[in-house]
Amino acid sequence: MRAARYLLRSAVRGLLTLLLMQGWSPTLSTFWNTPAWTLTTDVFFYALFPWLVMLRRPRTRNRIVWSLLAFWCLSFILPALYTLLKLDGDPHPGRYSNGLWLRFIKFGPLQHLPSFLFGMALASLNDLIPERSRLRIALGIGAFSALYVVLYFGSHMPYLFMHDGLLMPLYGMVVLALAGRNFIARLFSIYPLIVIGEASYCLYILHFNVWLFLHDDTHIIERAGLLRFDPWLSYIIIVSFAVAAMYLVERPGQRWIKRWLHGAPIPAMPPSVP
Repeated sequence: MRAARYLLRSAVRGLLTLLLMQGWSPTLSTFWNTPAWTLTTDVFFYALFPWLVMLRRPRTRNRIVWSLLAFWCLSFILPALYTLLKLDGDPHPGRYSNGLWLRFIKFGPLQHLPSFLFGMALASLNDLIPERSRLRIALGIGAFSALYVVLYFGSHMPYLFMHDGLLMPLYGMVVLALAGRNFIARLFSIYPLIVIGEASYCLYILHFNVWLFLHDDTHIIERAGLLRFDPWLSYIIIVSFAVAAMYLVERPGQRWIKRWLHGAPIPAMPPSVP
């Protein structure tokens, strides 16, 4: 009976994961592959987008900036409530903390809706700033500098707020800088970085399990006597694996889906006979 319940529970977990619905359950959100919880959030946002894009939105630069600030503040509501009420009894939640309410706030799609709305407003703001504007350069330099300082002292930052939107304005400033025509965008336009950028989703989805495979499952780097080159060796392996997955899995899969959605290409008509 216990084995049957275990098999049934595993089947339900697997089915929800395949349907990209695991993120709605705090206990199942990281089943199989931890970063894949974001796929549930992506599906939720894609479903909402046709309705959200039809809503009336601010058109002036000042109003858009105020809306960005409002969405940023909204992202703090649940983390602040969790911290004040100590819902899981942990007064200082960190990366390795675990609790039902903590998992709900970290992985639940609703909590990340403000960041999606922030992104939509940021796209509107981007349209109002000339591509060659010096403002983009200033925002980029300021954002990259601030991110370096924040990440350097990352262990002292409030973890839950960092996880759920604290750096949203800085990332937005980076996006605005890279969306323009300036030396910052050119710096990130060298071919190796372009390839890594195109493989970024593969890198995100696969990095956690590949790291576990290298260090916890096989200890292959340690056994090979190469531990002194870590973590950089692991980074190179993970990025290479992601790039290979992009070329061997992601892009062929995209082509297959396009053919499936649009049907087989129409063959060329034979030349007419006089």
